[in-house]
Amino acid sequence: MGYPGKNYKTYATPKRRFEKTRLEDEKRLIIDYGLRNKRELWKAQSVLRKYRSAARELVALRSGGLSTEDYQKKRDELVNHLYRYGIVGENADVGDVLALKVEQQLDRRLQTLVLRKGFARSPKQARQFITHGHIAIKGRRVTVPSYRVERAEEAEISYYGPSPLMNEVHPERSRIARAGVR
Repeated sequence: MGYPGKNYKTYATPKRRFEKTRLEDEKRLIIDYGLRNKRELWKAQSVLRKYRSAARELVALRSGGLSTEDYQKKRDELVNHLYRYGIVGENADVGDVLALKVEQQLDRRLQTLVLRKGFARSPKQARQFITHGHIAIKGRRVTVPSYRVERAEEAEISYYGPSPLMNEVHPERSRIARAGVR
C-alpha cells in the first residue's frame, strides 16, 4: 500500500494547459458522465494509460524474443484483468487493449452504471444517491461514485436496504420511472 504519510498524485495533468480541442472533449465527457472535476477524468486517463503501457510492453517483449508460453501467460493475465472489470470483451487481444478509449473506463464507474440501470434520472442525481448512501452492491453500501464495478458485481447493484428509496412508493422513484430512464 505504501507509507500513509506520503501522498502521491494518482494522475498526470495535461502537458498543454489550453489546448482547445482537448478542453472541449474534456467538457463533453464531464457533462456526459457527471464528473465533479477534471481530476476525475485525468485519473481515468491515467489508469487507461497504465493498461496501454502494459500492452506495449507485452508487444516489445514478444518481439524481443520472449517465449510463446510466457507471452501467453502475461497476455492472458492482462486481458483477464480487463475482462473482469468489463473493459474489454472475452476474446480480446493486445491490440484491443491498445485501442481502449477513456469512455470505456468511465462506463465502468458506479455512477454511470447507476444511471444506466435506471436508479437515477441524471448523472448528478446518480452521484448524489451514491454519496448519500442510497446505493449498494451485494447488499453493502458503497459511497464512492468512482468505484470501478466488476462484471460480476454489475447485476448486484440495488438500493441500500434501510434507504427510504427502497420503498416502491417513494416520490423520487415514481419520478425516475416517469422519466423513462429504465
